[in-house]
Amino acid sequence: MNVLIILIGVIVIISVTAFSQQNIFNKYKFNAYMIMHRKEYIRLVSHGFLHGSWPHLLVNMFVLYSFGQAVIYYFNDAFSGRGIVMFLLLFFSGLVFSSLYSLFKEKDNHYYSAVGASGAVSAVVFASIFFDPYNPLYLMLIPIPIPGIVFGILYLIYSKYMSQKNMDNVGHDAHFWGAVFGFIFPIIYKPSLFLDFIQKLISF
Repeated sequence: MNVLIILIGVIVIISVTAFSQQNIFNKYKFNAYMIMHRKEYIRLVSHGFLHGSWPHLLVNMFVLYSFGQAVIYYFNDAFSGRGIVMFLLLFFSGLVFSSLYSLFKEKDNHYYSAVGASGAVSAVVFASIFFDPYNPLYLMLIPIPIPGIVFGILYLIYSKYMSQKNMDNVGHDAHFWGAVFGFIFPIIYKPSLFLDFIQKLISF
């Protein structure tokens, strides 16, 4: 069975189970205080398998599936058939990396908590944009396609702005840093890919 489908299935099962079992939710959600002061490091990863609501879960899984297939294809091409391994590495390291800013920012705040795979999903989306910057993206409520690189820039600006405003209950910091990580991840393992990205960018 497709590894991407298995990953999504596991996330869905755990999230749905946690909807009705608050003890699972409380034990494995992201809480910077519990991670830093009680060394519950599993929360850095486990929070990505929990979601706050059905819409939160379904949107994340739809985006993960849509972009995950493309990223595995790109990784297979760039890393000699190691697409699945690199994808899983991107996803799990993206979960951790996207949470580090909030981890240190909220380390003494016992009440700050977060759930969701959004940071890792943002990493997957931006890895896709890295490999194909002009691939058109179709967004809800917008009937015209948007080039991936344009969407990426707007997404980063929006995430940073909303993080500073702190107007809602969305983890914009995780979105922002997950996106950044997804872009630099391929370069870390194969620096020459950055030159390929520049070439694609200027050959428009």
